[in-house]
Amino acid sequence: MDWLRLLRSRRVGPTTFWKLMAEHGTARNALEALPEVARAAGVARYEVCPEHLVLKEMKAARTCGARLICRGAPEYPGALAQIADAPPVLWLVGDSNVLRRPMVALVGARNASSLGLRMARHLAAGLSEAGYCVVSGLARGIDAAAHEATLDRGTVAVLAGGVDVLYPAENAELAMQIAEKGGARLSEQPMGMQPMARHFPTRNRIVSGLALAVVVVEAATKSGSLITARGALDQGRDVLAVPGHPLDARASGCNILIRDGARLVRSTEDILEVLPPLEPSAQQEMDLPAPEPRGMREPSAAAPNVSLQQVATLHRQILDRLGPSPTAEDQLVRDIGAGADQLSPALTELELEGHIRRQPGGFLSLVPRS
Repeated sequence: MDWLRLLRSRRVGPTTFWKLMAEHGTARNALEALPEVARAAGVARYEVCPEHLVLKEMKAARTCGARLICRGAPEYPGALAQIADAPPVLWLVGDSNVLRRPMVALVGARNASSLGLRMARHLAAGLSEAGYCVVSGLARGIDAAAHEATLDRGTVAVLAGGVDVLYPAENAELAMQIAEKGGARLSEQPMGMQPMARHFPTRNRIVSGLALAVVVVEAATKSGSLITARGALDQGRDVLAVPGHPLDARASGCNILIRDGARLVRSTEDILEVLPPLEPSAQQEMDLPAPEPRGMREPSAAAPNVSLQQVATLHRQILDRLGPSPTAEDQLVRDIGAGADQLSPALTELELEGHIRRQPGGFLSLVPRS
């Protein structure tokens, strides 16, 4: 109850949640301190999420058969627990056992070509037969093809909206089959939440965070799949891409990834070469329970004890150094002097809040204000 109330409170996302936990020790203490923290940040008349809204969310979850998995629980995926902005809670519909398997993300264009769809099904089936669980975002096109090819062996779909909101409607039947056939639907959003544009980049970080590697099959230069690939690199995941014809806009993003160092994929074997072998020792390592939630005892290295004031200062430093003209991200790193473990989450937060825009080639710029 306290975790959900804190997370559903205004202006509290995963990064802020973990910082409040690190500073105050428990969600109950953080809830008590939050109005004063908000007041110090210039937000007047701040109120935390009331209990009745959380009780309503829990009731909706029971109605659709969803289970709550908190970070630190045995069912919580160990790989996802290690990312800097790990979701404090996940709603799950389906079989939680699938979350204990090593995963590979397979993502790509919504308006995929027939050849791209065939390639996605071929790669997904090969990975599944090799013992890996395929995770994707349940979007039309490449995502749906990857899920369909692995239904019988279990697949994981991460939703941008609530776990009970089957979007897009054309994939509603597929979403139900995923949960019925040993797979799982996951979401960090409240029950009943309709997906909005800002939810998809946050969804993508979960897709890549769950996986050992991310494979991109057809992606335009400016696409959600490239956001997933960038997030995967920030999380230390391998990124692979299927090449395409230079004149096909749907392949331009994949070709850029390969040019910039992503592994070229011709077949499932190319993917398996970069993955750890599925030996018993590796399986046991993947099955370890997730580490204790940050802030409950000692903050882990992945969540340094940085105050909210320091986060706000870092955000201001980034915004002060950016303008309408693109600036190279590595130049920004040198100018500010912050570590990548601090700067990457800050850039992601500012991008999701609509303050900055990522440009092709690793450049950043401010979003003009009307």
